[in-house]
Amino acid sequence: MRIALVGTRGVPAAYGGFETCVEEVGRRLVERGHEVVVYCRTTPGASAPPDTHLGMQLVHLPAARKRALETLSHTALSVGHLVAHRPDAAFVFNAANAPLLPVIRAARVPVATHVDGLEWKRTKWSGAGRRYYRAAEALAVRWSDALIADAQGIADYYTQEFGASTDLITYGAPVIDPPAGRLAELDLTERGYHLVVARFEPENHVAEIVEGYTASSATQPLVVVGSAPYADEYTALVHSLGDERVRFLGGVWDQDLLDTLYRHATSYLHGHSVGGTNPSLLRAIGAGATVLAHDVSFNREVLGTAGRYFLGAQDVPALVERTEADPEHARRRGVLARERAASYDWDDVAAAYEQLAVRLTTASPARRPRGRRRGHPTAPGPDVAPTSTAPVTPVERPGLRVVA
Repeated sequence: MRIALVGTRGVPAAYGGFETCVEEVGRRLVERGHEVVVYCRTTPGASAPPDTHLGMQLVHLPAARKRALETLSHTALSVGHLVAHRPDAAFVFNAANAPLLPVIRAARVPVATHVDGLEWKRTKWSGAGRRYYRAAEALAVRWSDALIADAQGIADYYTQEFGASTDLITYGAPVIDPPAGRLAELDLTERGYHLVVARFEPENHVAEIVEGYTASSATQPLVVVGSAPYADEYTALVHSLGDERVRFLGGVWDQDLLDTLYRHATSYLHGHSVGGTNPSLLRAIGAGATVLAHDVSFNREVLGTAGRYFLGAQDVPALVERTEADPEHARRRGVLARERAASYDWDDVAAAYEQLAVRLTTASPARRPRGRRRGHPTAPGPDVAPTSTAPVTPVERPGLRVVA
């Protein structure tokens, strides 16, 4: 089949979960004999981009350099190219691109939409932006031939809100085991630091992690990897909350060095709360990291009893202090985390995408919901943390399955 992957920044993967998914799935679909076309965003001033990557054909197109328009403007150009070079099936990433789905359908190209997380709950969107994302969810339900969710919480949300079925296809968790030698480049030692890897956005709770760590008596430094292109005010807040023990590295694009940081940290603190299954968290458990995570269903689904959880800055000090005081307990948590990583296999993920592509091209189009929200008041959604006293049943094998 000729399969188009649309709506991301493209490959080589250097940004987030969508890009990692496109690279890992696309390369495997090529290995399975399919022709894969990936639409990529051009960067002004960058050197000439490659035409292929890991067997995938790359189509490079520009995007408006404004946060509210960047994704949709690039996808609009991509869809124009797509309908002129008609693939057998298309996977569109991000429900924000839903207004363009009728163009794809008009070209008689079956399309599945990866809906991502609950974007309208991100702090960076308010007013018109939030209303747009809410509307885009409904349009994705109405105009997609299939929906893809990467976490059970997201699948449940679409069932509850729209009565819509989804294909639950998680991401993969690579097994990571680099030696500790490169830590010397950053003046760090094995099991001698705590780690955060996140874009600086409020829903990733970087500020709360830094604030909580600063209030602790931890002696090992907190290494913070990440930044954000449109978040100067929040970035300034995060920096202001740190003390001399906090080391801000900015973006680290050297994957080998980043994997070394994951593998040899005393703890990895994960504050993401609205994005579904997070690739950084999967990378951390694949490295056998001791994970301290924000207490939401997405993170519980991945970690189960292998994780330790916090709700806010006030919970962080005790967690980081314990990992330093009881390294054997921390090590056992890391072993449990790596065991859970086995449930997230990129080969299985690619096989699920392939099966969905076959279904899209061979089965009669399914009757889709009309995209109307149900009449009940909007539930708080899976990004709301459970209370500290309410038991949460861990998902012992959050694998690949279809959710009715």
